[in-house]
Amino acid sequence: MNFQSSRRRGEDGVAMVIDFLLSNARLVLGVGGAAMLGIATLVVKRLIERAGRAADDEKVEQKMAESWEELSLVSASPTMIRKGIEGVVMKHVAKAAKQQKADLGQQPEMSSLDVQPKPESKSKRVQLCVLSLQDRLQQFYHTRAALAPHEVQRAQSLALDICTEIQGFLHSRHPDMPLGEMSLGGSLLDDLQVVSADHACLLVPLQLEASLWRLIPGEETLLTHPLHWMVRRINLEYFPRGQSYWDRYLVGGYLSAETVVNMFSKTVMETMNWPSISGTMDCLVRPVLGGVDLRLEIRPGSDPPLFISILPLLREGDVVLTAEPELTSPWVNAWHLSLYPWETQRLAQLDAVDDGYRRLTLKILKAVCRLNPTLRPLEAAPLANLILHLSDSQGDWSEVSLNVRFQQCITELIGYLEQGALHSYFKPAVNLLSSLSEDEVDQIGFMLYCAVSEPEILFI
Repeated sequence: MNFQSSRRRGEDGVAMVIDFLLSNARLVLGVGGAAMLGIATLVVKRLIERAGRAADDEKVEQKMAESWEELSLVSASPTMIRKGIEGVVMKHVAKAAKQQKADLGQQPEMSSLDVQPKPESKSKRVQLCVLSLQDRLQQFYHTRAALAPHEVQRAQSLALDICTEIQGFLHSRHPDMPLGEMSLGGSLLDDLQVVSADHACLLVPLQLEASLWRLIPGEETLLTHPLHWMVRRINLEYFPRGQSYWDRYLVGGYLSAETVVNMFSKTVMETMNWPSISGTMDCLVRPVLGGVDLRLEIRPGSDPPLFISILPLLREGDVVLTAEPELTSPWVNAWHLSLYPWETQRLAQLDAVDDGYRRLTLKILKAVCRLNPTLRPLEAAPLANLILHLSDSQGDWSEVSLNVRFQQCITELIGYLEQGALHSYFKPAVNLLSSLSEDEVDQIGFMLYCAVSEPEILFI
């Protein structure tokens, strides 16, 4: 391929590169799958950029060799991310070619010796490359992931005010309802929330009589799902229905999580005087209607809104069952076994032993996924379990190893996507990737494969 410094010959050369890539795209993608999709797209863009800037034949050949060497670094690819790959590559190639031709059309005809790069024209991605990955991770965490202390304090204060209002209302209107002390929970309390302090969780513990109720693990029920537990009413022959306050929410001999949620929806969401509470708290407070969960929206003036989830739950030892019909549907009697307390406690214990950065790594991953629309379907649970699994084989989680562990997390996550499964650390029978659609897996895999060679794209 012969590239000269003139605009006409430059355009012809770029066209030849594009034609060559297009003619071989199907072969490359058939062998490489999603890996080829990510890396081939980057190679195409780099070849076009370098071809447009080439000064002579020798430099062009050298740059092309470097680009194809990058392509050969990918030795494995997923077997499931194949749908629509060729069309995606064609779109990226066409877009890159159109942009390159536009750039060439704006350049005056001059010799390559007169072309001088302008430092101020560097793209944001090139500027990011100046920093090492270690520095970039620290910068990303402090500027975009970590929450300001005053922001956390504001959100916790508003959530506690709501907690006081609801608990006071229930004690006055339903004094016979056996409830434990309400409290805050979730990532906001555990210092695991990132980007913005915009959601909190209000825990409402139900008090059950130990002699009248039994918690049945999911594996022992007809559902056989490890996370779908049931709560059976026992000793009916000695203590008939009506002996327990919660007997009124029985369905088929089991305490129904969905019925309990419906009760709180009518008792709290539809009955409390929210305009009055809004005036007392000097901010707008209103229930979020239309969903199966119990949520409140708080708008404190010009500050970002805060959403509070009201979560009825049962505790027995270290077992926490939550009433979340959106997770246990269509089973109205099923209660969700929350693994969040176990995962959070385990991460804290591991970090306490070796002063590790597992929790900080988790927060960076959560922020990356939240700020990137493509990665947004990845929730916190798969990321936390990813780090727990990796901690079994990697012992060094110190600050100096942050960049290495981050890259390993990306690589491991690609492997789990290839398999189509990331098993829970505490319940191996649970696949934490089962909620992802095929298209979401394709898109996430594409983005992560691109990040293998250029991790800075995750921080833009």
